[in-house]
Amino acid sequence: MPNQHSTETLSTQTSSSFFSLSVSPGKVIRGAGVLSTVAGEVANLGTRPLIIAGNQTLNLSQESLQSLCQSPELHPLSVSYGADCCEASLKALRKAAKEHKADLIIGIGGGKALDTAKLVAHQLTLPIVTIPTSGATCAAWTALSNVYSETGAFLYDVALSRCPDLLILDYNLVQTAPPSTLIAGIGDAIAKWYEASVSSGHLQQTLIIAAVQQARILRDILLQKSAAALQFPGGEVWQEVVDATVLLAGVIGGLGGAQCRTVAAHAVHNGLTHISGHGSIHGEKVAYGILVQLRLEEMIQGNQLAASARQQLLKFYAEIGLPQKLADLGLGNITLGELQTAAEISLEPNSDIHRLPFNVALEQLMAAMVSTTAPIDINRVSTRGISDEVKE
Repeated sequence: MPNQHSTETLSTQTSSSFFSLSVSPGKVIRGAGVLSTVAGEVANLGTRPLIIAGNQTLNLSQESLQSLCQSPELHPLSVSYGADCCEASLKALRKAAKEHKADLIIGIGGGKALDTAKLVAHQLTLPIVTIPTSGATCAAWTALSNVYSETGAFLYDVALSRCPDLLILDYNLVQTAPPSTLIAGIGDAIAKWYEASVSSGHLQQTLIIAAVQQARILRDILLQKSAAALQFPGGEVWQEVVDATVLLAGVIGGLGGAQCRTVAAHAVHNGLTHISGHGSIHGEKVAYGILVQLRLEEMIQGNQLAASARQQLLKFYAEIGLPQKLADLGLGNITLGELQTAAEISLEPNSDIHRLPFNVALEQLMAAMVSTTAPIDINRVSTRGISDEVKE
């Protein structure tokens, strides 16, 4: 049975509404080499786990998972989730779990592997353990899964009933990931401030104030420590940055709820997935999306603080290797039609971009998307200028 105490839920009952938050995993175990010590903790949740990961992760993590797979308390089956967290994969994994008589799901990998495992566990009402293999996202923490097409286009997200029952953060395992994954995670995590401050910075609810302020602290940690962390993988500062991208970023969404999670940066990410597929990873697109959001604030509101923030981020991005423009995402040859497609999807009626405190027209978004590196004294980009940046 699922751990009935695994979700820390804070609820407020009023005469007209019931508000519930899934704040944190039931338990977090972190440290270098901790995977070799957690078989008993996992067995407390279930003895027939289905381990969901990508093909590459399954191949590379055999040594790390040895203590779990060879534990006399556990009878695991490992399966690949395939190319993406998509409907076909979810269906196949539910079938595999039932055939294995799984009483527990373990997700190991990056954001899409963990989202897939969490959603399968949610659909089957089973406990879930998350084991991130990189610092690329906070997916190991959150009660949320994103669903994509088989070609990598974002379709929708699913709010889950609770955060994972157990999160295992093994720094030795995370250190085996390419440095580019942590760089992307820094881009994804730093977006929390730029999105939450716009969507929720004016709100007075205690927990939302706390979430927004934690997002500011997260930004400051990343601006101050990321460059040093990337120079010494596995070191103390590196571990602090991994904690920031995997854990603290998740706390903000847990405390603040959906309205503190995403605004224009993630909306632009979602649009880009429809033209770039698997060409770049989540945090890279989100990092670029922050620049687009700030550019919109500059262009539409004349917001000079946004202009200054964009210039600060451009320097930071250059220092650690985050994308500053479409070409950095492999979209240097984007056509005007593709740009319009991405912008239209970013502006769909249910898009998070509408959490901005102003309306955005299609032409304005397209202009912002091709002017993320514009000098600070340029406050407007004419729609005619778009065609100078893209191919007809």
